[in-house]
Order: sequence, then structure tokens, then C-alpha cells
Amino acid sequence: MGYNDEIKIFNGILKGNEKVLKDFYKRNFTVINNFILKNSGTERDSEDIFQDGLIVLYQKLKSETLDISCSIHTYFYGICKNIWRTRLRKSGKISCCGAIDDLNLRYTMDSTEDIVQSEREELFRKHFLNLNCKCKQILILFLEGKSMRETGLITGHSEGYTRKKKFECKKKLLEMIEKDSLYSELMFRLKTDTINKEVS
Repeated sequence: MGYNDEIKIFNGILKGNEKVLKDFYKRNFTVINNFILKNSGTERDSEDIFQDGLIVLYQKLKSETLDISCSIHTYFYGICKNIWRTRLRKSGKISCCGAIDDLNLRYTMDSTEDIVQSEREELFRKHFLNLNCKCKQILILFLEGKSMRETGLITGHSEGYTRKKKFECKKKLLEMIEKDSLYSELMFRLKTDTINKEVS
């Protein structure tokens, strides 16, 4: 998907353009629905989460705080996924080792950037799943924007221990990712793509 197409979607969402919103729904609902159905939800839940995610996206666009390095579709998927996980956690339906799908993007990729982003997410997911349960829980809470104090209260540890544990878990995850052969390949492809753009 090109830059102009992204801008068209941004403007369409901001203005409530019916055609843009309808196309956005068609493009994204299936992947959101698949994720939620696989993680204790219903299609009705999917509709609710999609609408909530759209509101979050609209608010970020309106406040001009949206700063993403992936496609808007990948970003929106992440928003909806986080909203659903938060809802599950509040309802007590997910444990620290609960389902992490997660980053299986089912829609067709439209550009090199989208493909690389998907592979990066899959690389993250692969090694995230190899972390122990405590690390998964702490990093999920961190990714959801929880403070060290909030994370400590949820996990039953002191703020100091939580901060130390988050650092250790993040370091461990990055080490595993960087040792993966796919990581080197992705870095090479990104560097090559950047050079090609500069000389084109």
C-alpha cells in the first residue's frame, strides 16, 4: 500500500467517509474476528472490539499523535488485539500463559514494508512464546502501557523487582531474536531497500 493510499484512509476515517470506512471494515474485520474467535470471543465481541479500535484510531488521528512505521492495517490489528486482551484479563478469562496469537496476519500484504513488518512480528512472536510465563506476563503488561507500579500490583511483586525483571526479560527476548538467522536476513533486506530508495 502506497503513502497516498494511507493518507486517503487517514482522511476518510477522520471525515467519516462511508466508502473508506466500508472498505476498511472489509479489509480488516476478518483478521480481527479470527483472532477473537480463537481467544474466547464471539463474532459480536469482534464487532464491538472493531468499533472500539476504530475509535482509538480516530482519536489518535485527530490528536495527531499517530506515529507508526508499519501499515495502518497492521497498526489497527495491534490496537484491537490489545483491547481484547485487556478485556479478557479484566474478566479473568486469560492467565499469564494465555493465548498469544497473535501476530498471524491473514490479509494479503501489499508492499515490501508490509511483508517485512509481518515477518518481524512473526519473529517476535516465535521467541516471545519461548519466554517463561512470568516474563510473558510482565512484557504483555508493559506493552499495554502499564506502569512499573501497576505491573507490580498485578503480578504481586515490588516495583523494584518488577523493573529489574522487565529489563532481564526484555534483554533475554532481544538476545534470542538477534541470534535468529531470520533477524540478520530482515536487517539486510531493510538496508538494501533503503539504499534502493535513496538511489531511485
